[in-house]
Amino acid sequence: MSGEIYQELRGSILSGSPVGLVSVTGVADTAGASTALAAKLLIRPQAVVLGTLGDPELDRVVARDAAAMLERGVSGTRHYGPHGEARREEIEVFVESFVSPPKLIVFGAVDFTRALVEVARVLGFVVTVCDARAVFATRARFPTADEVVVDWPDRFLERVGASLGPRDAVCVLTHDTKFDVPAIVGALSTSVGYIGAMGSRRTHEQRWARLLEAGVPEGELRARLMSPIGLDVGARTPEETAVSIVAEIIAVRSGRARRAMTPLRDAKGPIH
Repeated sequence: MSGEIYQELRGSILSGSPVGLVSVTGVADTAGASTALAAKLLIRPQAVVLGTLGDPELDRVVARDAAAMLERGVSGTRHYGPHGEARREEIEVFVESFVSPPKLIVFGAVDFTRALVEVARVLGFVVTVCDARAVFATRARFPTADEVVVDWPDRFLERVGASLGPRDAVCVLTHDTKFDVPAIVGALSTSVGYIGAMGSRRTHEQRWARLLEAGVPEGELRARLMSPIGLDVGARTPEETAVSIVAEIIAVRSGRARRAMTPLRDAKGPIH
């Protein structure tokens, strides 16, 4: 690794800035001499490139794909032709994503919130609990949360919404129009990857109507709002409900949320 790439990578990791490192891990004999084993690219979210894999078009295609992987916070192996051609196997690269932990914002300092905070922390989320009611939103009630904020959802999202991305999540656990509608409307204006709202079927229908009245397009609600929140795992306790919620967050992130949830024992194909 060149000194310049190493210094940029080290600086980004220390500062918490997302950065990706692409390394050539395999070159077929038929690939030509332009791409060298262990050649590297440094990728940032805007696909700013440092380094080269030996071919300008290969650099462009790999940088585009690696930037998309970086946005999702995933690492993995990809294959290309000598000039970045898809569905070719001559060039193998490993994309390593270095990203900050995903964020979870929970609106509503309710009984289920503590369990959700604890389960999400186990999965590596940086968790914020936000409620406009100071008597409920206290550090004593949520000691494991990274941050407890007393504020209205829409005001809070105005401050932090720009920092939310596809790996982050917003959970609305309130059942009050004053809280849940502004929270959902505010979350929909961000790039957050998951938005879920707790409530019964009846609560969901009433909330849906209020959101439509607030001017939210129905298509956007169907595409992004997970309500009632969580996967149907038969949860009863707050802890079981928390597991169902984070399971749905994982399913949305992996692109499996719209599929029927099948036990791995009964499914076919790869499990990751």
